[in-house]
Amino acid sequence: MPSFDFISEINMQEVDNAINQAQKEIAGRYDFRGSKSSIDWDKKEITINADDEYKLNAMKDILQSKIHKRGIDIKALKFEKATPVGGMMLKQTVKLLQGIDKESSSKIMKAIRDSKIKVQAQLNDEKIRVTSKSIDSLQECIAFVRGQDFGIPLQTNNMRS
Repeated sequence: MPSFDFISEINMQEVDNAINQAQKEIAGRYDFRGSKSSIDWDKKEITINADDEYKLNAMKDILQSKIHKRGIDIKALKFEKATPVGGMMLKQTVKLLQGIDKESSSKIMKAIRDSKIKVQAQLNDEKIRVTSKSIDSLQECIAFVRGQDFGIPLQTNNMRS
């Protein structure tokens, strides 16, 4: 029986490349000369340290543009609230969202059921397996889900005939 999976994954090598490009751009910009601003990454979350609100927003824009140019969906980034660290410094953490959580998976599966497309969807760990007797129904389901906004980046893989 034909099937495929909806997943939500991030290519970590591309994130690393985007962060390196953002760090190089910040190091070369005139308005960041002499500042203590930095972008740090520990493979789970990104930390933005800036001297003031203007620099924090500029670094956020640079980071988002570099990540977008690398083909990563901006929905995969969750910006926390900026907090003062001391000495007029601000710190903002950015979480990288991977996998489909329970709430999002239930929204996706409900939308698939409500669409009346002849497919079955079931949750397997952090992915949603969709099966059907017809490949056309699976393609219709992919087009339907891509047309919706669930707040997380979705990809498809493991298409089997």
